[in-house]
Amino acid sequence: MKIHEYQAKTILARYGVPIPKGEVAFNPAEAGEIAKRLGGGAVVVKAQIHAGGRGKAGGVKLAKNAEEAEHIARDMIGMTLKTHQTGPEGRLVSRVFVEEGLGIARELYLALILDRTAARPILMASPDGGMDIEEVAAKTPDRIFKEYISPGAGLVPFQGRKLSFALGLDAAQAIKATKLMLALYEAFKGTDASMVEINPLVVTTGGDLLALDAKMNFDDNALYRHPDIRELRDLGEEDPLEIEASKFSLNYIRLDGSIGCMVNGAGLAMATMDIIKLAGGEPANFLDVGGGANAEQIRNAFKILMADKNVKAVLINIFGGILRCDVLAAGVIAAVKELDVKVPIVVRMEGTNVEQGKLMLKDSGLNFAAADGMGDAATKVVTLAKAH
Repeated sequence: MKIHEYQAKTILARYGVPIPKGEVAFNPAEAGEIAKRLGGGAVVVKAQIHAGGRGKAGGVKLAKNAEEAEHIARDMIGMTLKTHQTGPEGRLVSRVFVEEGLGIARELYLALILDRTAARPILMASPDGGMDIEEVAAKTPDRIFKEYISPGAGLVPFQGRKLSFALGLDAAQAIKATKLMLALYEAFKGTDASMVEINPLVVTTGGDLLALDAKMNFDDNALYRHPDIRELRDLGEEDPLEIEASKFSLNYIRLDGSIGCMVNGAGLAMATMDIIKLAGGEPANFLDVGGGANAEQIRNAFKILMADKNVKAVLINIFGGILRCDVLAAGVIAAVKELDVKVPIVVRMEGTNVEQGKLMLKDSGLNFAAADGMGDAATKVVTLAKAH
């Protein structure tokens, strides 16, 4: 789950991470009042959406006074902001964050993520803050410094000092930076976050370090422990089909292709998308129905697939272990009849009751294309999608 910048900063501040003064506004008048409360001088007005690149897209603007802040908020709230992370459809801005203006001497980068290969958190820092970290990693990887964190010991002070001096901070700033990093790790651990990113982490002209921007993502499987964080979810920032899928415990991510995928198991789902691309097609989604799916879940999954108007063909790729092939066939047949599906469907299944499942599909009177193996399935579905 993702949250907005202002929400992330509120959480980080609770753990002792220093942030600039600021408040969220849902209308222009509120933005003007907040600017007055912040002293009436220069403030920054930031569009709040779940995507990066806001500044380059016109979603972050400096206002000289409260009147200008209100004017900027009037233009910003209700606009569709398009960045490199939103895609061409953009995101509707429903709120802005009004923050005090600061004298900035340096911009740094700081992030905590899970390194799944190393099976531990990693703290990353770079002197090139304010830039896309992917660009820094591609062009100057030596400018990214890393410290792996032992889950048992946690982040220890010497690791913070090591990163601080690698960033070129002086002794006084290194003390502040180390304290900030330790607080950041406590926030990461205490909220079951999967990612915390501060870009930029600024050094002010007065020598203070503040989180000028903040992003936090959380492990969905741990949200039951954090009802306060779960309440921060903004459904307006999420794809409606992904929201619908979550109601049925389906793992669904919408993509830009034309071939709908229904698979059981995340690894098999990834392999299915890969082999579709290898065959010259583009997957329309990632959809893992899970190993224990029943006929009702299969019907719900098919409804979500068909709600995507870009889908020109469907590939069902199932290995029947816990999910028996006859149960899958019953669910698919029921869904196709109920929804009056017109797009071609390719089915590749193996495992428990596979012959019974294949016979059910054959006797259904519906237009299912059987496939022998994943390669054959991918070739058939790509051909059918292009012809549809």
